[in-house]
Amino acid sequence: MLSKLDRNLQFQQQALGLRASRQQVLAGNIANADTPNFKARDFHFTTALDNALGGRSVGTLPLATTASRHLAGDAKQGVPSLLYRQPTQASADGNTVEMDVEGAQLAENSIRYEAGLTFITGKIRTMMTALQGQ
Repeated sequence: MLSKLDRNLQFQQQALGLRASRQQVLAGNIANADTPNFKARDFHFTTALDNALGGRSVGTLPLATTASRHLAGDAKQGVPSLLYRQPTQASADGNTVEMDVEGAQLAENSIRYEAGLTFITGKIRTMMTALQGQ
């Protein structure tokens, strides 16, 4: 029974984790908008979600242990392969962050994150109603 519930929520769990990672990447781009030669980064969400659902971890680094008692950790968790964003207008200082593009991407990602939370909350309410027999 629990495995069915877990499978039912796995997609949204993966999607929310990737949305949170993307939010951090986009916020990092905005934070470095005035840094000379900074290159804006992002990742292709659909590809990253397909890889996460398929159990493929692309773009993760293996964790190094320096002592025999260190935990190996979970190398499958992490930010997907980051790509450089191509600017529409060249900058004199070599920075490729375009605030209007980054702001729009950040807003869209936030809305999709909130939609995912709303969806998963509705799923949990539906399951609770079914379990309580109402």
